[in-house]
Amino acid sequence: MTPRPPSDDSPKKNGAKKPATGKKAAVQKTAAQQTEAGKAAEGKPAAKAPERSAGRKPAGSKGTKSAKKAPEPASAGGPPAPAGATPAPADTPPTATGTAADHLSNPATPYVGSPPRADVVPVFAGLGPGDRERLLSGTHHDPHGVLGAHPVPGGVAFLAFRPYALGVTVVTDDLRAELHDDGDGFFSAVLPLRAVPDAYRLLVAYEETVQDTEDAYRFLPSLGELDLHLLGEGRHEQLWQALGAEPMTHQGVTGTRFTVWAPNARGVRLAGTFNFWDGTGYPMRSLGSTGVWELFVPGIGEGELYKFEITRPDGSRTLRADPMARRTEVPPRTSSIVHTSHHTWHDEEWMAGRGKRPAHEAPFSVYEVHLPSWRPGLTYRQLAQQLPAYVADLGFTHVELMPVAEHPFGGSWGYQVTGFYAPTARLGTPDDFKHLVDALHQAGIGVLMDWVPAHFPRDEWALAAFDGRPLYEHADPRRAAHPDWGTLEFDFGRREVRNFLVANAVYWCQEFHIDGLRVDAVASMLYLDYSRQPGQWTPNEHGGREDLDAVAFLQEMNATVYRRNPGVVTIAEESTAWDGVTRATHHSGPGGFGGLGFGLKWNMGWMHDSLDYVQHEPVHRKYHHHEMTFSMVYAYSENYVLPISHDEVVHGKKSLVSKMPGDWWQQRATTRAYLGYMWAHPGKQLLFMGQEFAQGAEWSETHGPDWWLLDPAYPAEADHRGVRDLVRDLNTVYRHTPALWEQDTDPSGFQWVVGDAAEDNVFAFLRLDAEGTPLLAVSNLSPVVRHAYRLGVPDSVPAWQETLNTDSARYGGSDVTNPDVVKPEPQAWHGRPASIRLTLPPLATVWLRPA
Repeated sequence: MTPRPPSDDSPKKNGAKKPATGKKAAVQKTAAQQTEAGKAAEGKPAAKAPERSAGRKPAGSKGTKSAKKAPEPASAGGPPAPAGATPAPADTPPTATGTAADHLSNPATPYVGSPPRADVVPVFAGLGPGDRERLLSGTHHDPHGVLGAHPVPGGVAFLAFRPYALGVTVVTDDLRAELHDDGDGFFSAVLPLRAVPDAYRLLVAYEETVQDTEDAYRFLPSLGELDLHLLGEGRHEQLWQALGAEPMTHQGVTGTRFTVWAPNARGVRLAGTFNFWDGTGYPMRSLGSTGVWELFVPGIGEGELYKFEITRPDGSRTLRADPMARRTEVPPRTSSIVHTSHHTWHDEEWMAGRGKRPAHEAPFSVYEVHLPSWRPGLTYRQLAQQLPAYVADLGFTHVELMPVAEHPFGGSWGYQVTGFYAPTARLGTPDDFKHLVDALHQAGIGVLMDWVPAHFPRDEWALAAFDGRPLYEHADPRRAAHPDWGTLEFDFGRREVRNFLVANAVYWCQEFHIDGLRVDAVASMLYLDYSRQPGQWTPNEHGGREDLDAVAFLQEMNATVYRRNPGVVTIAEESTAWDGVTRATHHSGPGGFGGLGFGLKWNMGWMHDSLDYVQHEPVHRKYHHHEMTFSMVYAYSENYVLPISHDEVVHGKKSLVSKMPGDWWQQRATTRAYLGYMWAHPGKQLLFMGQEFAQGAEWSETHGPDWWLLDPAYPAEADHRGVRDLVRDLNTVYRHTPALWEQDTDPSGFQWVVGDAAEDNVFAFLRLDAEGTPLLAVSNLSPVVRHAYRLGVPDSVPAWQETLNTDSARYGGSDVTNPDVVKPEPQAWHGRPASIRLTLPPLATVWLRPA
């Protein structure tokens, strides 16, 4: 991924206002004229106009020392009269005025007149060389302690740092005073005031324009003591409300608070469209031991682009996107954007009811979607017009969105994240994404989101070595470098990093009403030796291979998410036999670890085994029969989801239907039989887009599903429509049959009828709801019809009726069915007192329920 320069190529806004008109223009023009007039009165030459327009510095360039005249040395009797008091503008109404001495003795007397006498205002040392150099080099930790207005004996010292300005004038209700040009962009004066004004403004004159603004350096810190305490403890569960860019009203003034965690930085400055990407005049202050830097900028609002200019420990500088940015530019551009949400939610009914039944005891069938390619070219709002209706028609209870958080490389499918708090701008704004979630909820569809806390890319404008040293990544290079993906792993042992990630999980659920997080690559987090050879990793304190920091992080994340967002579910993509993935965090297992606290876990073992079985020719399947039955050995060790995900239909693995052997008819028939078996098997279901209509090609993020296969003009359209009709019916029967989901995690909800019919390629089992009402599922994965196939059944059911048959003609099958009610015979079979005889269609799954 090639890093991009900051967005100085798209300055949509800037700090210098357009020339005003009318009375305001007259005032501004007078102020600029007075700047020159004041200098002429002192015998100084007028400031030479820089060779640029409107005071703008070339974008991306660094601060340089001004060629303006330095202040003259103080005389023995005191400093020179500050270039402060200037005559009132011509259009200012006359007011009662007094001398400087009058004003010092009675602050209510406005001071507008000649410069005060040297014996009235004491000596002011001004900006020391150390402070001056630190401000110019971007390494000052406390610019507010120097800049702004500060009381001094006999008056108030004003100091402004405005590179490229021609002049700066301080304006209060009672005072208008021009500051002295000290060179290098510094302007100062001591004014005869008894106290620092509660409010004042700066008129900053540039070529052809004057900026009328509040002084950013007159404000107190905009983070409270509780925020700072929680930040220091790594316990700020709403971190996005403390860090990042937050439009707000502070001390009665509207603007934006910028905060960033950079504890190793020698200094941090703010750069953006509002200052032409030159952060020289916008140094941020360090808020003590928290490592947080802060600056409230008046007059800056949503839509502004920004980054942080960080001075590293070695003195070099780096321009970084905000790790907490809630909105970003469209990649490949990389700037952060000040954002305020204006979305009004309309999903109250959904939110009120989503937690009434735990996910593992509820119907839960998931349609996995890659939003950018589901219908290529659609925005979030356009997707909201199509996706909810499509998913609702197919009967899925949830969609699972592949990572939505901002990522620089589309080919990563979102699994290499740089903007953890920002939905990708490729499809619209954060509010547009909220609109999509809202529309799905209103259609009765839950929204799951893939979340990637395991690692992040090395792009030099993002998180990697953020402040010049390892910060988000582990300090040990062996722990930091992910061996498979060329990325960096988070340092889960650092409390601030854990806080960043835990709060991020809460953020998506709270701010975007996400109903669940499917956590990616959990196995790579849990093991120190994951994809590493001996000598490439160090054992934990107990000599084991478990990453104890990652375990603690996952436990904290799950506990926090469930506590703060009732009704959500977290799902682990964990490909090993780690004990207790879905066990409560306070319950220890045989290994001594508490559970990780997830609600559900992807059953990767079932996926690999079952797909391996169906890819064999039917004549060879009897040798692999155990691959379909082994899942029941461990089916209740965790709360499982059965995933046929994007990972199984890319990179040469073929689409689902193309995995199946035989001709086109056999491929479709086996796919239908497999889906019927999957929907009946204990566990929840997940199916990736395109597989619901038997797409023959692998998925590609560049063009998405082959929707043209469903075009009525396509000769084989009925074949693909038939598979989609089956998926719709599977979901419909599933949702209305509690036996298929109510006891997914309870062994009493499953009974084998026959699990050892390897010669026949037949599997039969019962699913039961909490009241014992059964559903009989029978799969015949051989290409022959089996007539009068006897199966043992409970004698408590007087008759059975076929409720779904994947060989039905409407699905594209041969229509071998059991149309009549089937009554048990008093002949014991398969260890049961009664039995029924069925006609088993070829390569098909049949469901029967009590008649």
